[in-house]
Amino acid sequence: MTARARSRWLNRSAAFASIATAIFLVLLKAWAAWSTGSTAMLGSLADTVLDLVASLATLTGVWIAARPADAEHRFGHGKAEALAAMFQVVLISISAIGIATRAIEQMLSGSRPHAAAEGIGVSVIAIVVTLGLLSWQRYVIRRTGNLAIATDHVHYQSDLLLNLAVIAALALDRYAGIAGIDPLFGLGIAAWLAWGAWGASHDAIEQLMDREWPDDKRERFLDVIARNPDLKGVHDLRTRTSGDRDFVQFHVWIDPDMTVREAHKVMDDIEARLHREFPDVEILIHPDPEGLVDEEGMAAKNVLPDANDLVTKATT
Repeated sequence: MTARARSRWLNRSAAFASIATAIFLVLLKAWAAWSTGSTAMLGSLADTVLDLVASLATLTGVWIAARPADAEHRFGHGKAEALAAMFQVVLISISAIGIATRAIEQMLSGSRPHAAAEGIGVSVIAIVVTLGLLSWQRYVIRRTGNLAIATDHVHYQSDLLLNLAVIAALALDRYAGIAGIDPLFGLGIAAWLAWGAWGASHDAIEQLMDREWPDDKRERFLDVIARNPDLKGVHDLRTRTSGDRDFVQFHVWIDPDMTVREAHKVMDDIEARLHREFPDVEILIHPDPEGLVDEEGMAAKNVLPDANDLVTKATT
C-alpha cells in the first residue's frame, strides 16, 4: 500500500469511527435528556446530534477529496476537506446559539433537572467511548494532517468537556442543592462551543484562501532547490495546500546560453530532487535566463538562501 493510499484509508477509518460513535451517543443521550430534563444534558445531546451530521460531512469531504483530478478539476478535489470543515463550523455555531437560548429559558422559568444518577451514568459512559475515538483520531491526524478529521476532533474534544460539565451540573444541583447551576453550565457549554467554532474555522479558511506554506516547510523546500549547482536564483515562489496535496510554482534563473534541451534536463533534475523529499507535491517550474526580471516587488526577489543580492545586481 502506497503512503497516499494508506493516508486515505486512515482518513476513511477515522470518519466511520466518528459516525459509529455519534450514533451510539445520540441514542444514549436522547434517553438521558428525556429522563433528567437537564439543560446541560440537552445541550450535550444537541452537540452530539450535530457531531453526527458533521461526521457524515467529514466522510463526504474525505471521500470527495480522495478522488483524482479530472477534466473539470485539474487541481484535484482536496478543498472538499476545507468545505466539510466549514460546514462543521456552521453546525457548531448553531448548536451554541440553541443551547444558550435553552439555558436562558430555564433560568427564567426556574425549572430544575431530575433523575441525576441516570444522567451522570450516561455521561460517564459517553466519556469512555469518546476517549477511545479521540485516541484514534489523534493517531490519524498525526499521520495524515487531514483538516476535516482535525475539525471533527475538535467536536469530540468539546463533547468530552460537555460530559464532564453535565456531571458537575447534575451533581451540584441534585446533591449540593445549588439551584440554577444547570442552566449556568449550559451557558458555559454554549460559550465553549462558540470558541471552538472560531478556532476550527481558521485552518479551513486559510486553506480555502490558498495561504502560503509555513515558513519552516518553505525553507526546507528552498534548501533542496539550492543543492542544484546550475541554478542562479529562484523568484516568484508560490505555494499552497489543497487537502492532502501540495502545489508549488516558481521561476528559476539559469545560464542564458543553455539550449532548450539542457534547460529541460536541469528542470527534471530539480523536480527529481524535490520529489525525493516532498513526494506528493505538484511542481510547476518556469526557467528564465539569468538576470531577467519580469516581476515586481516580492515576486522579483531571489529567495534562495544567501543569494538575495542577485536581484539587485540584475535590476541595476
